[in-house]
Parts: sequence; C-alpha cells; structure tokens
Amino acid sequence: MTNSMATFMLPNLVPASAEIFVLAMVSLILIVDLFDKDPKRSSAYLLSLGTMVGAGLITVAVGGNSPTTTFSNMFVSDALADVLKLMVYGSMFVLLVYSRSTLGPRDLLKGEFYTLSLFAMLGMMVMISANHFLTVYLGLELLTLSLYALVALQRDSAAASEAAMKYFVLGALASGMLLYGMSMIYGATGTLDINQISMATQSAAVNHTVLVFGLVFLVSGIAFKLGAVPFHMWVPDVYHGAPTAVTLIIASAPKFAAFAMMMRLLVGSLIDLAVDWQQMLTVLSVLSLAIGNITAIAQTNIKRMLAYSTIGHMGFMLLGMLAGVIEGNRLSAFNAYSSSMFYVAVYVLTTLGSFGMILLLSRAGFEADTLEDFKGLNTRSPWFAFLMLLIMFSLAGVPPTVGFYAKLSVLQAVVDAGQVWLAVVAVMFSLIGAFYYLRVVKLMYFDEPKDLSPITPNFDMSVVLSINGLAVLGLGILPGPLMTVCKIAMVKSLAL
Repeated sequence: MTNSMATFMLPNLVPASAEIFVLAMVSLILIVDLFDKDPKRSSAYLLSLGTMVGAGLITVAVGGNSPTTTFSNMFVSDALADVLKLMVYGSMFVLLVYSRSTLGPRDLLKGEFYTLSLFAMLGMMVMISANHFLTVYLGLELLTLSLYALVALQRDSAAASEAAMKYFVLGALASGMLLYGMSMIYGATGTLDINQISMATQSAAVNHTVLVFGLVFLVSGIAFKLGAVPFHMWVPDVYHGAPTAVTLIIASAPKFAAFAMMMRLLVGSLIDLAVDWQQMLTVLSVLSLAIGNITAIAQTNIKRMLAYSTIGHMGFMLLGMLAGVIEGNRLSAFNAYSSSMFYVAVYVLTTLGSFGMILLLSRAGFEADTLEDFKGLNTRSPWFAFLMLLIMFSLAGVPPTVGFYAKLSVLQAVVDAGQVWLAVVAVMFSLIGAFYYLRVVKLMYFDEPKDLSPITPNFDMSVVLSINGLAVLGLGILPGPLMTVCKIAMVKSLAL
C-alpha cells in the first residue's frame, strides 16, 4: 500500500454496541414478521420488548464512568448518554405494552409498527450519543422519518394523513433551519466536531456575528423538535390526527433525544455563547408557558389538551436550561441542567400514564379522546380513576406527586440564577394550567358516567399502568434517587 493511500482503521465498536444490537434486532424482526401468520403479531411484539431489555443490559454493561469516543470522535458514550438511553428504553417498553391492545381493532397491529418504532428509538440513541453535528442530524432524520411514517400508518384515516403531511412539511422546514444553522457555525469555526467548536468559540479570530446568526437557526430547529412557541404549530394537529398509540410515541421518548440534542449543541459546543442563547430560550420559555397553558383551557379533546400542556411543560423545562450560566459564571450549571433533565424524565413518566389511560378507555370503533369520555370514571373503575388522579396532579404540580418536585427543582435553579421574575411568571402560568388538569379530576369523580360498560384491560397493560401511576406517587415521596442520578450524569459528562 502506498503512502498516498489512507489506511482504514476499524473503529472501536464497543461504545456503540447497543445501537448495533438494536439495528440487528430490527432486521431480525423484519424477517420474522414476513413469515408470521399470527394476526396478533406476538413474535414481533415479544422480540421488540426483548430488544429494549437487551439494549438496556448492553448499555449498563459497556457504560463507563469516563466519556469514550469512537468513529473519529463523532460518537460518544458517557454517563449522560447511558442514563438517557436507559430512560428511552423504559419509555419505549411501556408504550409498546400500552399500544398493543388498541392496535388490533384499528388494523394497525402490523410488523411495520414495531420496526418503525425501533428505528425511531435507534435515531434517538444516535442523537443522544452524538459528538458531531452530522451525527446529531443523522439521528434526528432517522427519528423524524420513522415518526412521519408512523403517523401516516392508518392510511384510510383522513385525519392521520393530514397530520402526517403537516408534520412532514413543517418538520422538513425545521430540519432545513437546523442544517442551515450548522453550516453557518461550520463557516465560522471551520469544524463540525462539538469539542473543537467549543475550543474555536474561545478564539478571538472567530466571526462572532456569523456564529450568533447560525445559533439563531440552531435554536429554532431545536425549538421545533421540542414543540416550543412559536414553532409549536404542528403539535396539537399531529397529536389529534395521529392514532393515539402513535401520539404516545411522539409525546414521550423523543423528548429525551431533543433534550440530549440541546445539551450537545448548546452546552457541549456553544457554552461560550450562553449569554446569547439563554436570551433566546427566555423568550421561547415565556411564550410556551403562556400560550400552552392558556390555550389548553379551551380544549374539549383531551389529546389536544395534552398537546398544549406539552408546549407549556417544554417552556418549564427550558427555564432550567437558561439558568445554567449567570454572567459568565458556570458554578450553578450542573444543578440547573440536571433539574431540566429531571423535569423531562418526570414529564415523560406522566405523559406515558395519561395517554395510557386514553388507550385503556378506547376500544374497537371508539377513541376515548374527549373530556366527556372521562365522566364518572370513578364509578366504572375506582382504581384507574385514582391512577388518573395521580397523573393529573403530577402534571399540575400538586404535592406529594413527583411533578411538584420537578417544578420546584427548576424554579429553585431559576431563583438561584437571580431570575426571580421568571419564576413568578412560571408559577402564575402553572396555576392557570392547574385548572384544566383538575377539570379532568372533577369529571371523573363528580359527574355521572356516559358509558357504564366495564373496563377490561389486558393483564400486562393493567400491571404496567398501575406501576406507572404508582411511580408518579412513589417518586414524589422519594424524589432523591432520580435527582441524584440526573446530577451525577451531568457532573460526569459535562466539561465546564
């Protein structure tokens, strides 16, 4: 071999072994499903659940205390990635259990649902471990393309087709903005490597104007993926139009990937521009809190109500992100960012439970997606009404549920940053938001039921939903362990 020819060095595959395992399992499920004649698709379902468990075991086995990079520094395995991936596996496991009972009557119980869900999860995993702008983008596109297909899976539904088209068009626009922002940052720094960008931004030779211009587009792209105002237009329509099982996928696990993308792009590479992006996040946060919570009050469809609720919650999560750096001082960054991470974990836990309840009440030819469908739930099933009460209390931030501590930790970070006015605004809009959550509780306990048919969930769904609801209460009584995990992940992964 001549010196002019580059020698190919096999990268270290161990840090990416969980991703390789998931990809291999998706390929296996695709082949097995071709020969599976079972209308319940039991083999694809069980293999998918096995994939989550296997990926979790591999992540725990190969995860280390110190960050490890591979693929020419484009992929990183660190404590933050390990914790977020384990959360993704857990939420995907739960949502597949919830989804199965409602997929059959809607002719959606197909191998495609499971393979697309796993491809979406693989995209999330790549985003979480990205150490390079291109890796972030590749993971993002794998995730979003899978979600577009999932939304459109119910081909005979006009609402689902319309939702898929809106999601696709607006998603393509947001991806373009993100890519344009990345190109501007590349133009200013000469690199797409997250660590090298961080070093380049400290240099006086970098064109600050071009860098901030790119940052605006970067933040816009991130805000779209989070569903923050004014990039929220797709959220209520997609939540409403997509099959509830697909809405559950969009509403839950991808929020971990979006949080990781924000951490990698803004904190990992552009922490020296924190003054600039924190100002942008302040505007996004206040607008999201206002529009999300106020608009949710007018909704009669619970999926649309939860969509606007999501917008409000993402505004709350952004509060932690904008409280990390105070006048160039990064001492409180670990607390602020870990409070945001804790908030995302709690939000996903409660979202899984809320949509799980909608799926529980749905049956063949009937979607329990209006507030009226929850009337008198306590008469039909006191246990499931109690679980829904815990979930609504957590979303509203009522103690002793875990949602209260999630809000408290974020507000504490904001107050420590000296942004007391922001904390006051957040509390005000949380009080407004409490109205529409407590309205659901009122309907369940004080109204007469419209439907007296018994609720007969599958055994696995009943068990998982019960654990989900009790976890909201259990983590509210003992929030310390999860908070500590989030803090340790930040401390071990961030080089501030």
